[in-house]
Amino acid sequence: MDIQGKVFIVTGGASGLGEGTARMLAAAGGTVVIADMQAEKGETVAREIGGAFVRCDVSSEADGQAVVDRAVALGKLMGLVNCAGIAPAEKTVGKNGAHALATFSKTVTVNLVGSFNMIRLAAEAMSKNAPEATGERGVLISTASVAAYDGQIGQAAYSASKGGVVGMTLPIARDLARSGIRNMTIAPGIFGTPMLFGMPQEVQDALAAGVPFPSRLGKPEDYARLVRHIFENDMLNGEVIRLDGAIRLAPK
Repeated sequence: MDIQGKVFIVTGGASGLGEGTARMLAAAGGTVVIADMQAEKGETVAREIGGAFVRCDVSSEADGQAVVDRAVALGKLMGLVNCAGIAPAEKTVGKNGAHALATFSKTVTVNLVGSFNMIRLAAEAMSKNAPEATGERGVLISTASVAAYDGQIGQAAYSASKGGVVGMTLPIARDLARSGIRNMTIAPGIFGTPMLFGMPQEVQDALAAGVPFPSRLGKPEDYARLVRHIFENDMLNGEVIRLDGAIRLAPK
């Protein structure tokens, strides 16, 4: 796919991995619709990259459809990158008793249901596109996590939600193959995002040191480069790519 002149949706595009991806796509000539709950930051990024912002709860059908409608109105919607997500930490049984069911449900709703909601709505719109020279009509990329494979203590909800994203990658790719729409997932390791920067500096340093090579925190630009490669390499489909410097998470 040639990014130039195409329209892309980036959920969670107001910060972190999503912001890095939105800026990359705009720099490559794409038009980006940022879908995020952070209105002020989202509008700022959209203005800086010449894109559009739509306030969106990704688990809401109405909000998701509003994002897709805005994207289609701007041109040929060819890409969706799901970066929106939450990462609460809570043990199955902790000092205050059993894991709050509401926390587990919300995490799965935002991270898994929200990703699927945006996928299904964007894919429907993409299926109406005239195919590119490669035969493709669109590309969908979701964000899982290495926690889907080696979740740490307190990550039952987060790991379950990201494991669901991993598990639906291949069946969605198979569902959409006849429409020429590819579906991929990226599973990042330890990345420098607002979520991680909220931790104490010594914790950040310890996490970075635990990455075999390169022994540093991942950057949004690292993620964005892989997104671009997935968009441009039409043989990448139905797979999950770990982007983690070979890290395997310890229990804690």
